[in-house]
Amino acid sequence: MAAGLSTAANLKSYNLLQPSHPLSKPTPLRCFHHHTTIFPLPPSTRITAFTVCVLTEDPKRNLQIKTEEEEEEEEVKAQVVSSRVAEKLARKKSQRFTYLVAAVMSTFGITSMAVFAVYYRFSWQMEGGDVPWSEMLGTFSLSVGAAVAMEFWARWAHRVLWHASLWNMHESHHRPREVPFELNDVFAIINAVPAIALLSYGFFHKGLVPGLCFGAGLGITVFGMAYMFVHDGLVHKRFPVGPIASVPYFRTVAAAHQLHHSDKFNGVPYGLFLGPKEVEEVGGLEELEKEISWRMRSGS
Repeated sequence: MAAGLSTAANLKSYNLLQPSHPLSKPTPLRCFHHHTTIFPLPPSTRITAFTVCVLTEDPKRNLQIKTEEEEEEEEVKAQVVSSRVAEKLARKKSQRFTYLVAAVMSTFGITSMAVFAVYYRFSWQMEGGDVPWSEMLGTFSLSVGAAVAMEFWARWAHRVLWHASLWNMHESHHRPREVPFELNDVFAIINAVPAIALLSYGFFHKGLVPGLCFGAGLGITVFGMAYMFVHDGLVHKRFPVGPIASVPYFRTVAAAHQLHHSDKFNGVPYGLFLGPKEVEEVGGLEELEKEISWRMRSGS
């Protein structure tokens, strides 16, 4: 008995699925048809046929979808970043305005009261026609001396107290500021208490000792105002300071204080107005010059 075997295979492509993406091509469906015939053809003849369909992926389609999804994701991220930047800028602008109002009010208030107090006290002293030269000289001398002494007091307190036992309060000044004021501002109020007490005593009493007290309180007040403009305004940009930023020595002071926040010399300088001298003593003039150059290039 002779037997024969024949096999036929057909390859066809059918687009049976709708595209899942509006810009992508439909996924091709490939079908394989297999037919088997057995000879001769007696009653027991069997004919077997089957079709295999395979769903294949189009790599170009996958790449196209992936690229479009990445573009959409990047666009969303860009919008989020832009929104956050705008929100941060608006918050900083609001903080600067709030602190500017506080600085202007305190400056005009303190300045006007100090001028009035000095004028009234000296006028009161000269009511009888006598000029108390010793008292006036003592008041003026101690006002200058107190302003200078405050720099050394601030340096000592900054190093021994603020960066030690009072670090929990001072730490707010070394972190990014999220609100117009910080806990470290309490130190300004603490320094204002003795100034007000000395000014009050010297204002309501005559004599050399009250005159010296009045001068000391005046010197502390002058130092506090200068510190606010240079430290808070020029260095930390809490409010605009106008022409002060163009003064070369103040620019050097600002650069030296920025080195304190960078902690390149273990916190030096701790003082403000004599900060450049502290940096020079630890051999940091090169770093100071770099900081000055960077601030001039960036317009800081």
